[in-house]
Amino acid sequence: MRARLTALWVVPLVIAVDQITKHVVLGSLVLGAPVEVLGSFFRLTFIYNRGAAFGIHLGSPAVHTVVSIGALAAVAWLYWSLPAGARLLHAALALVVGGAIGNIIDRLRFDQVIDFFDVGLGEAWRWPVFNVADSCVSVGVILLILGYRSVGADRADPGQGDPNRAASSQASGETSAGPAEPDPA
Repeated sequence: MRARLTALWVVPLVIAVDQITKHVVLGSLVLGAPVEVLGSFFRLTFIYNRGAAFGIHLGSPAVHTVVSIGALAAVAWLYWSLPAGARLLHAALALVVGGAIGNIIDRLRFDQVIDFFDVGLGEAWRWPVFNVADSCVSVGVILLILGYRSVGADRADPGQGDPNRAASSQASGETSAGPAEPDPA
């Protein structure tokens, strides 16, 4: 139980950083007016996003909020269903949960999300404007993919990552497919 709780400190940290940055944006940036930080490559552009990730529209703001809360419940269930030792996966899900809550707070307060990170090359190619919560969700998903890939690799080769298991498997003639077949001779 304690191992599962360890990664949960990430959730309030993500929410706090997300909400503080949005508060600063509300108090210091003009809606829709880009402020260059690294030329046109990285700008701060305050926008309201009524859609979902990358501005995708699923319907009304209420629909986005309900879908977000449902997804949050599914992620919370997944968090508690993971083995206690799956630290990377717990941290990844904590990032996703913190980011999701940060954006849900915006939806409940404003019926939309405050975005402000603006990255791209000139005006020809711009990534959709995003925020700290979006970044945490994205990093969390990447870590989940990497974490599940390593879990899958460990299941494919039970000795992987455990030199004692691998050595004992080789000594006994066991392969990743199972014990060695008896020699017909």
